[in-house]
Amino acid sequence: MTTFPAPMIRHLRTEIANAISDHKAYDVPGICVRLGLESGDSSEAFGSKFKYAMNRLASVPAEDLLPMAKKLLQEVASYRLSEQVAKIEEFGQPGITEITRRRLLSALKTRPLATEMEEVELIQRAWPLDEIPSPYGTSKGLLEDIYQHTVRNYDWETDELLTHLGFLTCSQAQLFRFLEEIVAPVVQTLEAQASLVADLNGHLQHDGYRLAMVGKVSGSPVYKIQRAILGSPSDQGISAALHAFDPADVHARWIAAVERRVDDPRGAITLARTLLEDVCKWILDEAQADYADNADLPVLYRKLAKVLRLAPDDHTEQTFKQLLGSCQQIVELLGSLRSKLGDAHSAGPKKAKPQPRHAELAVNLSGTMATFLVETWKARKAEAALPSAGGRGDVEG
Repeated sequence: MTTFPAPMIRHLRTEIANAISDHKAYDVPGICVRLGLESGDSSEAFGSKFKYAMNRLASVPAEDLLPMAKKLLQEVASYRLSEQVAKIEEFGQPGITEITRRRLLSALKTRPLATEMEEVELIQRAWPLDEIPSPYGTSKGLLEDIYQHTVRNYDWETDELLTHLGFLTCSQAQLFRFLEEIVAPVVQTLEAQASLVADLNGHLQHDGYRLAMVGKVSGSPVYKIQRAILGSPSDQGISAALHAFDPADVHARWIAAVERRVDDPRGAITLARTLLEDVCKWILDEAQADYADNADLPVLYRKLAKVLRLAPDDHTEQTFKQLLGSCQQIVELLGSLRSKLGDAHSAGPKKAKPQPRHAELAVNLSGTMATFLVETWKARKAEAALPSAGGRGDVEG
């Protein structure tokens, strides 16, 4: 059984009492009895509802508090109590770090929170403003503060507004609820939604999460936070190599391709080709090799093969010439597969529809080739750093 920190248990006990005391004094004894707490004189509840509840909660063992809180939430609505329950349930589990939350906050600061509705309306959809106190201790509540400081006056920046809402301290469940709401199609234009999802995923992926498309409404994507769980050990090995090479773009492209293999084979096949294009361009840039912006994948790969000494003609051993020739064929076939089965062009009524197994093949081939190119580039840079290094490369030198 998980042992929770004492302050967390004390806070839970307090929030249960607060949730009970939010009700009329004459209802408090009945609520306590339904929770299995001792009954008492109703006049005691009229004296202090909170004290009445706390007196009975004091003897409840720590391990019984969480089930009791969940039972109470079936009967009453309490944001503070639900937040404490969520934090306890999330305790000890992999989660979004404070570093990532601050990076997300910085990303949101640079753009409007909503492009299809007023920001206050968005905030009200995602946060129970009537239950969040004013940071100034006033009785008007946070909603009035938001109107005062973001509508009537503009003296709260976006990061300050979100901090007052609890963005940095709320439960992970509430954080995810907000992130899913902010990228909802009713909140953002298609262009703003795509840009925002990409920016947020660039930070979420470091903690093993991402906003994944789970469907469409009126033709617009709907996103939910999901674990970025890779299927096989080979997936994980490719992921580690690409994350070390470029965590923001290349690795994000790989994760997106992996997660679309089953639900969106066309999109996965398109991303498989784009992944290889990314890697080729990244390495060519690092190698200070010129290439045309509109160069397609086979052209990029042939240029990179020369830089990395992976062209078949760079080797004399027949086995390696055949192997590297096959690599070139795989790259060309991935480009062709994307044109035939991907979502880069209109499918048309008669076009073949790829199955998840086709996407699995394309994505795995692309990931394997991308990893090979990245590791070869690392080897070439290491060779260049050694004054005495020579030879024709790691397969023959």
